[in-house]
Amino acid sequence: MKTKIVPILLFSIVLLLCQACINEDMVPYYEEQQPGKVVIQGYNAQKDSIQIAVDGKILTEGKTNAYIKKVAKNYEFVFYSNKTKLVEITNKVSKQLLQSYQLTTAKPIDTISFYTKEDLWINNVLATKPGKITQTGNAGFKFIFPTLNKYSASGYTGKLDGIMRKVNGEVVGVVKNIGKDSFSDFIEFPSSLPPIIRMELVKHNTTESYISGRQVITVMLMLPNKSGLIVLDERKDGNGKFQSVDASLNLADFFDFTAH
Repeated sequence: MKTKIVPILLFSIVLLLCQACINEDMVPYYEEQQPGKVVIQGYNAQKDSIQIAVDGKILTEGKTNAYIKKVAKNYEFVFYSNKTKLVEITNKVSKQLLQSYQLTTAKPIDTISFYTKEDLWINNVLATKPGKITQTGNAGFKFIFPTLNKYSASGYTGKLDGIMRKVNGEVVGVVKNIGKDSFSDFIEFPSSLPPIIRMELVKHNTTESYISGRQVITVMLMLPNKSGLIVLDERKDGNGKFQSVDASLNLADFFDFTAH
């Protein structure tokens, strides 16, 4: 019996001594983890493709690691110790950083939506839906003007209004609060032929042009039972000077807003 007790006693003493010697630095450290997901919906109208990276790792889908035209990507990941995730979107050819986003545990399931073309980036496209047509045959519009003052350098930084007229000069309505970063109020009116609307851009609640001494008019189509999200875009001439405002880009042509 004694020969059996002694080894057991020695083993217990060694175990106690080892436990006493354990240092806090030797204890395994387990980081707090929280699942995350980002839904990326975009449209790339640039001539070059774009790449999307999360914390420096380029997202791939099969053999695809770059996008042109429609961008649709769901990415699931893990937040460690409440650290943020950095999403960067770059031009694949030039490596130019086009846009970046910080994802946090405050919103573990997030959405990034955008439209981009040369010298233009529109964020949070899906955050604003087209206005709802209330009467059959009406045409509806919301407007955003991200390149306001890019070439005109007008000095005016407030909201704009748009006085909308048929080709015969009849005013069909005034859209209010056109801004650089947010869409205007919704406007709708009966469509008619010819389906052309001429919109004069003026300072908010005035009839004064936002460019001093120059009337600014942009032209667009009105389509019955259609509601558009129109992007106004300052254009330049061959000398880099302000030339006109384009209104041909309708975000409703590129995104499915009914699914959001």
